[in-house]
Amino acid sequence: MYLQDLSLINFKNYSQIDLSFSPKINCFIGNNGVGKTNLLDSIYYLSMCKSYLNPIDSQNVKYDEDFFVIQGDYSLKGKHENVYCGLKKNKKKQFKRNKKEYQKLSDHIGLLPVVIISPLDISLISEGSDERRKFMDSVISQYDKEYLDNLIRYNRALQQRNKLLKDFYQSRSFDQDSIEVWDEQLVMLGEKIHAVRVKFVEELIPVFQDYYTRISGNKEQVQLVYDSQLYEGEYRQLLKDAIDKDRIVQHTTVGIHKDDLILTLEKYSIKKAGSQGQQKTYLVSLKLAQFDFIKQISGLKPILLLDDIFDKFDRDRVKQIIELVAENHFGQIFITDTSEDRLETILKEINIQHNLFIIDSEENIQIKKAD
Repeated sequence: MYLQDLSLINFKNYSQIDLSFSPKINCFIGNNGVGKTNLLDSIYYLSMCKSYLNPIDSQNVKYDEDFFVIQGDYSLKGKHENVYCGLKKNKKKQFKRNKKEYQKLSDHIGLLPVVIISPLDISLISEGSDERRKFMDSVISQYDKEYLDNLIRYNRALQQRNKLLKDFYQSRSFDQDSIEVWDEQLVMLGEKIHAVRVKFVEELIPVFQDYYTRISGNKEQVQLVYDSQLYEGEYRQLLKDAIDKDRIVQHTTVGIHKDDLILTLEKYSIKKAGSQGQQKTYLVSLKLAQFDFIKQISGLKPILLLDDIFDKFDRDRVKQIIELVAENHFGQIFITDTSEDRLETILKEINIQHNLFIIDSEENIQIKKAD
């Protein structure tokens, strides 16, 4: 699977642009602020039906315009696929596959698997458990439609239960039967979600550890631990035991929406014990493990987006990562960087097909092709 052509109209800083790509490595080179990352984000959009950088669709429309269009032509299992995303302000977003509109965006997720490695990934380490749950959910949702459907239904049930708790608090009343209606939904869906997450983390760990060892070249021990309240007891009983607290704080305090992924280096929190370089290597390894996991399940090589990941890596580490992802194990790759010389020299050394897109502005993009 690979992206052959990309067309943008009024997307972020681009008024109109049409690009064609190598099936292997494509590099967007330019100074900060010229729109390199926006190109990666448009590719992510076509796979995940949303921006990686800004979840508010209307804010991705070019300034002073009232719509955007992203369109991509793909080669998928030997067949041509056209994917269209269009948004008019104050209108519903349109997503089409081969000119046929999706009724549910979730039906598209997983068709064109993608993995992005970005400076924003540091939030997996620096921020709270919500970011790490999003990571697990975004990976699993690309290959498991039932999981995505269960997650959507779980979140809706959670919202309804929380609304009920607030209504009870404000009216100084309580109806156990009404709460139990939503408890049953949370238990049924939450236990299914939990079981899939357990299996996912178990299978991800050895692949992640292998990548960390290969990239770092040392013997540091890294680990992932799935932390869930459902390990503490049966979910239905946990909800019953927490109801008094839930009524006071007006929201549901137990469940899979509180799950976390503990990230450790030498048995200590990577956030506290890891250097900047170790944290970056940790995140790159985690995302490459995500790539392997999706590839194994889907049978497709996800498109790999590497956004400015070489900052603070020395040249040898940069070469090591590029050589790693240039292996046949990986498919199409998009890279952003500020240094043309650094990337071009390394790509010539490893002798792999690539295109360089030198970006000065949206009107001035120079293309260099190498076989």
